[in-house]
Amino acid sequence: MEQFGTVAILGVGLIGGSIGMALRSERLAARVVGVGRSLQTLRQAQERGAIDQATTDLDEGVRDAEVVVVCTPVDRIPRDVCRAAAIAPGGALIMDAGSTKRKIVESVEADPVGCGPFVGAHPIAGSERSGAAFARPTLFRGRACVLTPTPRTRPEPLERARDFWSKLGANVVEMSPAEHDEVLAYTSHLPHALAAALSLSVPPAWQLLAAGAFRDGTRVAAADTGLWTAIFRDNRGPLLKALSSFQDRVAALKYAVMTDDAEAIRKWWDEARQLRDLYDDRQAPRERDE
Repeated sequence: MEQFGTVAILGVGLIGGSIGMALRSERLAARVVGVGRSLQTLRQAQERGAIDQATTDLDEGVRDAEVVVVCTPVDRIPRDVCRAAAIAPGGALIMDAGSTKRKIVESVEADPVGCGPFVGAHPIAGSERSGAAFARPTLFRGRACVLTPTPRTRPEPLERARDFWSKLGANVVEMSPAEHDEVLAYTSHLPHALAAALSLSVPPAWQLLAAGAFRDGTRVAAADTGLWTAIFRDNRGPLLKALSSFQDRVAALKYAVMTDDAEAIRKWWDEARQLRDLYDDRQAPRERDE
């Protein structure tokens, strides 16, 4: 199997750790270097087999890297990408794994050093769990990874990015940064917001009577607070649009219940059930492969 040489991962949490484990388990990299702020956390990732080498010095970590994947929080990604691009060897591929794209890509492309080798990426394979302790080498298998090239993206780094994520098992999709942010506002950011809102709506004393619906509906509300604060702020416009769309749907149900309109309630629920069935049908092939 063709190797990617030295791969540096900035931020070895769930996503970064899973990238490292996938690279090492499939022998896709000659060496995987983990870069982070806590040497203790990096050592734990190393013990799990996510990285070969650990360092808290970004310059040292990316100096010999042929591929750099920045998996830090979205509000830190542009700075980390540009710093890595300035230190890494010429021709190194620089990617991120952030859940938002427009502000990140615009910030990086505004920097004359960072824009050349950079390809925006978002592997859609997260979890409410955080940290390398929950990383696994199969996390990206059968999952979508969105690449967000722009007119300034060079063809060679883009092709290498496609190859990288494909070899990790992901299904590569390409769209503009703005389109990505609009779609993810509905498919990811809104569900996280609703999970938190549902959790906030049920008094703790009543949780004793909460079962599967509450558990499943609030699962992702257990995700990292800082991470989702940054995502919501970074994608304000599309998220506000998604929240308004949701409010319209809730208002329709509220009115139907208020007027005791059984047919309207039935149609409201039936449309939702059909769309949920469509999602299940589309997920079935991937789940059979896992």
